[in-house]
Amino acid sequence: MSPYIPLSIAIVAEVIATTAMKSSDNFTRLVPSVIVVVGYVVAFYFLSITFKFIPTGIAYAIWAGAGIVLITLMGWIVHKQTLDLAAMLGMGLIVSGVLVINIFSKSGAH
Repeated sequence: MSPYIPLSIAIVAEVIATTAMKSSDNFTRLVPSVIVVVGYVVAFYFLSITFKFIPTGIAYAIWAGAGIVLITLMGWIVHKQTLDLAAMLGMGLIVSGVLVINIFSKSGAH
């Protein structure tokens, strides 16, 4: 199995959990609060599996970078949040960094 499968599951679970956190209204709404807890348990479990195959720093950079961009997208779709040009440029730099790691680094999955 590719080590990027558990990493992808970790990223998606973290994005779902973080998106639900805003909807939980400071953990006063039950269903979104449960989604937050379950999502983070799933995210950290699958991230720990990823660390068996990909160095911690590389896996975490991919997880964090992809998560930032996807959470921002979900904030836009679900919570109608908007971004200014500086925010979009910053996320472009994050995506560029993740791509550089994946394309050029020899520290990736082994």
